[in-house]
Amino acid sequence: MTNTLPAGAEVVVIGGGAIGTSIAFHLAEAGIRDVVLLDRGEFGAGSTCKAAGGVRAQFSDRINIELGARSLAAFARFPEHPGQEIDLHRVGYLFLLTTPEDVAAFEADVALQNELGVTSRMIDAAEAKRLSPLVDTEGVLAAAFSPGDGHCSPESVVLGYATGARRHGARLFSGVEVTGFDAGSVITDRGTIRAGAVVCAAGAWSRAVGELAGVDLPVTPVKRQIIFTEPMPELPPAVPFTIDFGTSFYFHREGRGLLLGMSDPDQEPGFDLRYTDDWLPRLGAAIGTRAPGLLDVGLRDGWAGLYEVTPDHNALIGRTGDFLYATGFSGHGFLQAPAVGEVVRDLYLGRPPVVDVGPLSAERFATSAGRPEAHIV
Repeated sequence: MTNTLPAGAEVVVIGGGAIGTSIAFHLAEAGIRDVVLLDRGEFGAGSTCKAAGGVRAQFSDRINIELGARSLAAFARFPEHPGQEIDLHRVGYLFLLTTPEDVAAFEADVALQNELGVTSRMIDAAEAKRLSPLVDTEGVLAAAFSPGDGHCSPESVVLGYATGARRHGARLFSGVEVTGFDAGSVITDRGTIRAGAVVCAAGAWSRAVGELAGVDLPVTPVKRQIIFTEPMPELPPAVPFTIDFGTSFYFHREGRGLLLGMSDPDQEPGFDLRYTDDWLPRLGAAIGTRAPGLLDVGLRDGWAGLYEVTPDHNALIGRTGDFLYATGFSGHGFLQAPAVGEVVRDLYLGRPPVVDVGPLSAERFATSAGRPEAHIV
Protein backbone atom coordinates (compact mmCIF):
# COMPACT_ATOMS: atom_id res chain seq x y z
CA MET A 1 0.00 0.00 0.00
CA THR A 2 1.45 3.35 -1.00
CA ASN A 3 1.81 6.20 1.47
CA THR A 4 1.79 8.80 -1.29
CA LEU A 5 -1.19 11.13 -1.08
CA PRO A 6 -3.43 11.17 -4.14
CA ALA A 7 -3.63 14.30 -6.28
CA GLY A 8 -7.38 14.53 -5.80
CA ALA A 9 -10.37 13.07 -3.98
CA GLU A 10 -14.12 13.43 -4.10
CA VAL A 11 -14.26 13.80 -0.30
CA VAL A 12 -11.46 14.38 2.19
CA VAL A 13 -12.29 13.51 5.82
CA ILE A 14 -10.07 15.13 8.46
CA GLY A 15 -9.81 13.11 11.66
CA GLY A 16 -9.37 9.37 12.13
CA GLY A 17 -11.24 8.70 15.35
CA ALA A 18 -14.60 6.95 15.70
CA ILE A 19 -16.48 9.81 14.02
CA GLY A 20 -14.07 10.23 11.10
CA THR A 21 -13.70 6.52 10.34
CA SER A 22 -17.47 6.04 10.56
CA ILE A 23 -17.98 8.88 8.08
CA ALA A 24 -15.36 7.46 5.71
CA PHE A 25 -16.95 4.02 5.93
CA HIS A 26 -20.50 5.20 5.29
CA LEU A 27 -19.45 7.45 2.40
CA ALA A 28 -17.45 4.67 0.73
CA GLU A 29 -20.16 2.09 1.36
CA ALA A 30 -22.65 4.42 -0.36
CA GLY A 31 -20.53 4.30 -3.50
CA ILE A 32 -18.70 7.60 -3.14
CA ARG A 33 -15.50 7.22 -5.12
CA ASP A 34 -12.15 8.57 -3.94
CA VAL A 35 -12.88 9.01 -0.23
CA VAL A 36 -9.65 9.98 1.53
CA LEU A 37 -9.25 10.15 5.32
CA LEU A 38 -6.36 12.04 6.93
CA ASP A 39 -5.20 11.96 10.54
CA ARG A 40 -2.18 13.78 11.88
CA GLY A 41 -1.49 10.91 14.30
CA GLU A 42 -2.59 7.29 14.38
CA PHE A 43 -6.21 6.30 13.83
CA GLY A 44 -8.17 6.44 17.07
CA ALA A 45 -5.18 7.79 19.02
CA GLY A 46 -6.87 11.09 19.91
CA SER A 47 -9.95 11.30 22.12
CA THR A 48 -11.43 7.98 20.94
CA CYS A 49 -8.78 5.74 22.50
CA LYS A 50 -9.11 7.65 25.80
CA ALA A 51 -12.91 7.29 25.94
CA ALA A 52 -14.65 5.37 28.71
CA GLY A 53 -16.47 3.39 26.03
CA GLY A 54 -20.03 4.04 27.19
CA VAL A 55 -22.87 3.66 24.68
CA ARG A 56 -26.34 4.91 25.51
CA ALA A 57 -29.55 6.56 24.41
CA GLN A 58 -30.34 8.17 27.79
CA PHE A 59 -30.25 11.86 26.94
CA SER A 60 -32.42 14.90 27.50
CA ASP A 61 -32.31 16.15 23.89
CA ARG A 62 -34.48 14.45 21.27
CA ILE A 63 -31.71 14.48 18.66
CA ASN A 64 -29.21 12.88 21.04
CA ILE A 65 -31.73 10.19 21.97
CA GLU A 66 -32.30 9.38 18.31
CA LEU A 67 -28.58 9.38 17.49
CA GLY A 68 -27.83 7.26 20.55
CA ALA A 69 -30.58 4.72 19.87
CA ARG A 70 -29.63 4.36 16.21
CA SER A 71 -25.99 3.93 17.17
CA LEU A 72 -26.84 1.30 19.80
CA ALA A 73 -28.58 -0.73 17.10
CA ALA A 74 -25.49 -0.39 14.91
CA PHE A 75 -23.17 -1.47 17.71
CA ALA A 76 -25.31 -4.55 18.28
CA ARG A 77 -24.79 -5.70 14.68
CA PHE A 78 -21.18 -4.49 14.40
CA PRO A 79 -19.70 -8.01 14.10
CA GLU A 80 -21.68 -8.40 10.87
CA HIS A 81 -21.64 -4.78 9.67
CA PRO A 82 -19.00 -3.60 9.10
CA GLY A 83 -17.57 -6.80 10.56
CA GLN A 84 -15.60 -6.48 13.81
CA GLU A 85 -15.99 -7.78 17.34
CA ILE A 86 -16.21 -4.78 19.70
CA ASP A 87 -16.71 -6.45 23.11
CA LEU A 88 -20.17 -4.96 23.56
CA HIS A 89 -21.65 -5.35 27.05
CA ARG A 90 -25.26 -4.19 27.28
CA VAL A 91 -25.31 -4.02 31.06
CA GLY A 92 -27.36 -0.83 31.19
CA TYR A 93 -26.76 2.75 32.32
CA LEU A 94 -27.79 3.67 35.85
CA PHE A 95 -28.09 7.34 36.89
CA LEU A 96 -28.31 7.85 40.66
CA LEU A 97 -30.28 10.99 41.57
CA THR A 98 -30.01 12.89 44.84
CA THR A 99 -32.08 16.06 44.41
CA PRO A 100 -35.80 16.57 43.74
CA GLU A 101 -34.91 18.78 40.78
CA ASP A 102 -32.85 16.03 39.13
CA VAL A 103 -35.56 13.46 39.76
CA ALA A 104 -38.17 15.68 38.09
CA ALA A 105 -35.88 16.37 35.12
CA PHE A 106 -35.07 12.69 34.60
CA GLU A 107 -38.75 11.75 34.85
CA ALA A 108 -39.46 14.09 31.96
CA ASP A 109 -36.45 12.81 30.04
CA VAL A 110 -37.42 9.16 30.53
CA ALA A 111 -40.91 9.97 29.23
CA LEU A 112 -39.36 11.44 26.08
CA GLN A 113 -36.98 8.50 25.72
CA ASN A 114 -39.90 6.07 26.01
CA GLU A 115 -41.82 8.05 23.39
CA LEU A 116 -38.86 7.53 21.05
CA GLY A 117 -38.67 3.78 21.71
CA VAL A 118 -35.97 3.66 24.41
CA THR A 119 -36.81 1.25 27.24
CA SER A 120 -35.50 3.40 30.09
CA ARG A 121 -37.40 3.64 33.36
CA MET A 122 -37.37 5.35 36.73
CA ILE A 123 -36.61 3.06 39.69
CA ASP A 124 -36.28 3.43 43.44
CA ALA A 125 -33.07 3.33 45.46
CA ALA A 126 -33.59 -0.27 46.52
CA GLU A 127 -33.75 -1.50 42.92
CA ALA A 128 -30.72 0.63 42.07
CA LYS A 129 -28.82 -1.14 44.86
CA ARG A 130 -29.85 -4.54 43.50
CA LEU A 131 -28.66 -3.59 40.03
CA SER A 132 -25.37 -2.08 41.22
CA PRO A 133 -24.49 -3.66 44.58
CA LEU A 134 -21.30 -1.62 45.02
CA VAL A 135 -23.22 1.61 45.61
CA ASP A 136 -24.35 3.09 48.90
CA THR A 137 -27.79 4.58 48.26
CA GLU A 138 -27.83 6.89 51.27
CA GLY A 139 -29.34 10.14 49.96
CA VAL A 140 -30.42 8.61 46.64
CA LEU A 141 -34.02 9.65 45.99
CA ALA A 142 -34.49 7.71 42.74
CA ALA A 143 -32.57 6.47 39.73
CA ALA A 144 -32.98 6.17 35.98
CA PHE A 145 -32.04 2.89 34.30
CA SER A 146 -31.90 1.87 30.66
CA PRO A 147 -31.08 -1.84 30.17
CA GLY A 148 -30.13 -1.48 26.49
CA ASP A 149 -27.19 0.83 27.18
CA GLY A 150 -23.70 -0.35 28.06
CA HIS A 151 -20.09 -0.11 26.91
CA CYS A 152 -17.73 -1.48 24.27
CA SER A 153 -14.18 -1.11 22.94
CA PRO A 154 -13.50 2.24 21.17
CA GLU A 155 -10.33 0.94 19.52
CA SER A 156 -12.20 -1.99 18.00
CA VAL A 157 -14.88 0.31 16.61
CA VAL A 158 -12.24 2.43 14.88
CA LEU A 159 -10.55 -0.71 13.53
CA GLY A 160 -13.86 -2.02 12.18
CA TYR A 161 -14.78 1.20 10.43
CA ALA A 162 -11.27 1.76 9.06
CA THR A 163 -11.09 -1.79 7.70
CA GLY A 164 -14.58 -1.51 6.24
CA ALA A 165 -13.83 1.85 4.64
CA ARG A 166 -10.74 0.42 2.94
CA ARG A 167 -12.74 -2.59 1.78
CA HIS A 168 -15.11 -0.20 -0.01
CA GLY A 169 -12.25 1.67 -1.67
CA ALA A 170 -11.51 4.51 0.73
CA ARG A 171 -7.88 5.46 1.28
CA LEU A 172 -6.75 6.22 4.83
CA PHE A 173 -3.52 8.05 5.72
CA SER A 174 -2.05 8.55 9.18
CA GLY A 175 0.70 11.02 10.07
CA VAL A 176 -0.67 13.75 7.79
CA GLU A 177 -1.39 17.23 9.17
CA VAL A 178 -3.73 19.62 7.38
CA THR A 179 -2.22 23.09 7.22
CA GLY A 180 -4.65 25.01 5.02
CA PHE A 181 -7.23 25.16 2.25
CA ASP A 182 -6.89 26.91 -1.08
CA ALA A 183 -9.22 27.01 -4.11
CA GLY A 184 -10.82 23.61 -3.56
CA SER A 185 -7.63 21.96 -2.34
CA VAL A 186 -6.54 20.60 1.03
CA ILE A 187 -2.97 21.60 1.86
CA THR A 188 -1.04 19.20 4.10
CA ASP A 189 2.51 18.76 5.31
CA ARG A 190 2.84 15.93 2.80
CA GLY A 191 1.33 17.54 -0.27
CA THR A 192 -1.88 19.05 -1.65
CA ILE A 193 -5.09 17.20 -2.51
CA ARG A 194 -7.81 18.64 -4.75
CA ALA A 195 -11.07 17.97 -2.95
CA GLY A 196 -14.68 18.16 -4.06
CA ALA A 197 -15.71 18.41 -0.42
CA VAL A 198 -14.09 18.35 3.03
CA VAL A 199 -15.45 16.89 6.27
CA CYS A 200 -14.02 18.11 9.57
CA ALA A 201 -14.14 15.36 12.20
CA ALA A 202 -11.05 16.53 14.08
CA GLY A 203 -12.57 16.46 17.55
CA ALA A 204 -10.89 18.73 20.07
CA TRP A 205 -8.71 20.15 17.28
CA SER A 206 -11.67 21.17 15.10
CA ARG A 207 -11.68 24.88 15.90
CA ALA A 208 -8.30 25.28 14.22
CA VAL A 209 -9.43 23.30 11.16
CA GLY A 210 -12.56 25.44 10.94
CA GLU A 211 -10.49 28.62 11.12
CA LEU A 212 -8.42 27.43 8.16
CA ALA A 213 -11.66 27.03 6.22
CA GLY A 214 -13.24 30.26 7.47
CA VAL A 215 -15.92 28.41 9.46
CA ASP A 216 -16.45 29.13 13.16
CA LEU A 217 -16.55 25.85 15.10
CA PRO A 218 -16.80 26.81 18.80
CA VAL A 219 -15.06 23.74 20.24
CA THR A 220 -12.98 23.96 23.43
CA PRO A 221 -10.67 21.13 24.59
CA VAL A 222 -11.05 20.12 28.24
CA LYS A 223 -9.02 17.38 29.94
CA ARG A 224 -10.85 14.45 31.52
CA GLN A 225 -9.13 11.62 33.42
CA ILE A 226 -9.97 8.02 34.24
CA ILE A 227 -8.29 5.42 36.42
CA PHE A 228 -8.55 1.65 36.85
CA THR A 229 -8.79 -0.57 39.90
CA GLU A 230 -6.77 -3.67 40.57
CA PRO A 231 -8.59 -6.97 39.82
CA MET A 232 -11.63 -7.52 42.04
CA PRO A 233 -12.28 -11.29 42.37
CA GLU A 234 -15.73 -10.79 43.90
CA LEU A 235 -16.92 -8.39 41.21
CA PRO A 236 -20.29 -9.38 39.71
CA PRO A 237 -20.08 -10.43 36.04
CA ALA A 238 -22.54 -7.69 35.01
CA VAL A 239 -22.00 -4.20 36.44
CA PRO A 240 -24.12 -1.36 35.05
CA PHE A 241 -22.41 1.79 33.85
CA THR A 242 -23.22 3.57 37.13
CA ILE A 243 -23.22 7.38 37.46
CA ASP A 244 -23.70 9.42 40.62
CA PHE A 245 -25.28 12.29 38.73
CA GLY A 246 -24.76 14.94 41.39
CA THR A 247 -20.98 14.48 41.50
CA SER A 248 -20.46 12.95 38.00
CA PHE A 249 -18.53 10.03 39.57
CA TYR A 250 -18.99 6.92 37.43
CA PHE A 251 -17.72 3.37 37.05
CA HIS A 252 -18.16 0.30 34.91
CA ARG A 253 -16.51 -3.08 34.71
CA GLU A 254 -13.26 -3.22 32.72
CA GLY A 255 -11.69 -6.66 32.54
CA ARG A 256 -11.39 -8.08 36.08
CA GLY A 257 -11.71 -4.66 37.70
CA LEU A 258 -13.42 -1.31 37.28
CA LEU A 259 -12.87 1.83 35.24
CA LEU A 260 -13.49 4.94 37.37
CA GLY A 261 -13.94 8.53 36.29
CA MET A 262 -15.53 11.90 36.99
CA SER A 263 -15.41 15.47 35.73
CA ASP A 264 -13.42 18.28 37.35
CA PRO A 265 -15.30 21.60 37.29
CA ASP A 266 -12.04 23.45 38.03
CA GLN A 267 -10.19 21.99 35.02
CA GLU A 268 -8.76 24.74 32.83
CA PRO A 269 -9.43 24.36 29.08
CA GLY A 270 -6.52 23.39 26.90
CA PHE A 271 -4.65 20.55 25.22
CA ASP A 272 -3.03 19.23 28.40
CA LEU A 273 -2.85 15.44 28.06
CA ARG A 274 -0.65 14.76 31.08
CA TYR A 275 -2.15 12.37 33.61
CA THR A 276 -1.97 13.91 37.09
CA ASP A 277 -3.18 12.87 40.53
CA ASP A 278 -4.61 16.26 41.56
CA TRP A 279 -8.15 15.01 40.90
CA LEU A 280 -7.86 11.99 43.19
CA PRO A 281 -8.98 13.76 46.41
CA ARG A 282 -12.27 14.72 44.73
CA LEU A 283 -12.63 11.22 43.32
CA GLY A 284 -11.88 9.71 46.72
CA ALA A 285 -14.51 11.88 48.39
CA ALA A 286 -17.13 10.85 45.83
CA ILE A 287 -16.20 7.18 46.21
CA GLY A 288 -16.39 7.49 49.99
CA THR A 289 -19.94 8.76 49.74
CA ARG A 290 -21.33 6.63 46.93
CA ALA A 291 -19.25 3.40 46.82
CA PRO A 292 -17.17 3.30 50.02
CA GLY A 293 -16.14 -0.32 49.53
CA LEU A 294 -13.95 0.80 46.63
CA LEU A 295 -11.72 2.76 49.02
CA ASP A 296 -10.15 -0.57 49.99
CA VAL A 297 -9.41 -1.57 46.39
CA GLY A 298 -6.00 -0.87 44.89
CA LEU A 299 -5.70 1.52 41.96
CA ARG A 300 -3.68 1.18 38.78
CA ASP A 301 -2.44 3.91 36.44
CA GLY A 302 -5.01 5.89 34.48
CA TRP A 303 -4.89 8.26 31.54
CA ALA A 304 -6.00 11.70 30.41
CA GLY A 305 -8.02 12.49 27.30
CA LEU A 306 -9.83 15.47 25.82
CA TYR A 307 -13.50 16.33 25.68
CA GLU A 308 -14.42 18.59 22.74
CA VAL A 309 -16.85 20.91 24.46
CA THR A 310 -19.31 23.35 22.87
CA PRO A 311 -21.16 26.13 24.72
CA ASP A 312 -24.33 24.02 25.08
CA HIS A 313 -22.65 20.58 25.33
CA ASN A 314 -24.27 19.52 22.07
CA ALA A 315 -22.57 18.53 18.85
CA LEU A 316 -21.88 20.63 15.79
CA ILE A 317 -23.14 18.84 12.68
CA GLY A 318 -23.83 20.60 9.43
CA ARG A 319 -22.60 21.92 6.13
CA THR A 320 -21.31 25.25 4.83
CA GLY A 321 -20.89 24.95 1.08
CA ASP A 322 -18.45 22.12 0.42
CA PHE A 323 -17.23 22.12 4.04
CA LEU A 324 -19.05 19.63 6.28
CA TYR A 325 -18.41 19.13 9.99
CA ALA A 326 -19.23 16.69 12.78
CA THR A 327 -17.52 17.66 16.01
CA GLY A 328 -18.01 19.15 19.48
CA PHE A 329 -19.78 16.13 20.95
CA SER A 330 -18.81 17.07 24.52
CA GLY A 331 -18.16 13.50 25.61
CA HIS A 332 -20.69 11.55 23.56
CA GLY A 333 -19.03 11.44 20.15
CA PHE A 334 -17.84 7.85 20.36
CA LEU A 335 -21.26 6.53 21.30
CA GLN A 336 -22.97 8.45 18.48
CA ALA A 337 -20.38 7.65 15.80
CA PRO A 338 -22.40 5.06 13.84
CA ALA A 339 -25.43 7.31 13.36
CA VAL A 340 -23.31 10.41 12.74
CA GLY A 341 -21.52 8.59 9.91
CA GLU A 342 -24.88 7.95 8.27
CA VAL A 343 -26.00 11.55 8.84
CA VAL A 344 -22.90 13.07 7.25
CA ARG A 345 -23.21 10.66 4.33
CA ASP A 346 -26.75 11.90 3.77
CA LEU A 347 -25.78 15.55 4.12
CA TYR A 348 -23.07 15.08 1.52
CA LEU A 349 -25.48 13.33 -0.85
CA GLY A 350 -28.01 16.13 -0.41
CA ARG A 351 -30.79 13.95 0.95
CA PRO A 352 -32.72 14.12 4.24
CA PRO A 353 -30.50 12.58 6.93
CA VAL A 354 -31.56 9.52 8.91
CA VAL A 355 -31.80 11.83 11.95
CA ASP A 356 -32.76 15.48 11.52
CA VAL A 357 -29.71 17.31 12.86
CA GLY A 358 -30.62 20.71 11.45
CA PRO A 359 -30.75 22.31 14.92
CA LEU A 360 -27.13 21.22 15.53
CA SER A 361 -25.71 23.52 12.87
CA ALA A 362 -22.87 25.67 14.19
CA GLU A 363 -24.90 28.67 13.07
CA ARG A 364 -27.26 28.19 16.03
CA PHE A 365 -24.97 30.20 18.29
CA ALA A 366 -25.36 33.28 16.11
CA THR A 367 -29.01 33.60 17.10
CA SER A 368 -29.34 31.82 20.47
CA ALA A 369 -27.52 30.18 23.34
CA GLY A 370 -27.99 26.78 21.73
CA ARG A 371 -29.97 23.76 22.96
CA PRO A 372 -28.38 22.45 26.16
CA GLU A 373 -27.89 18.73 26.80
CA ALA A 374 -28.32 17.90 30.49
CA HIS A 375 -27.07 14.30 30.60
CA ILE A 376 -23.35 15.03 30.47
CA VAL A 377 -21.00 12.48 32.08
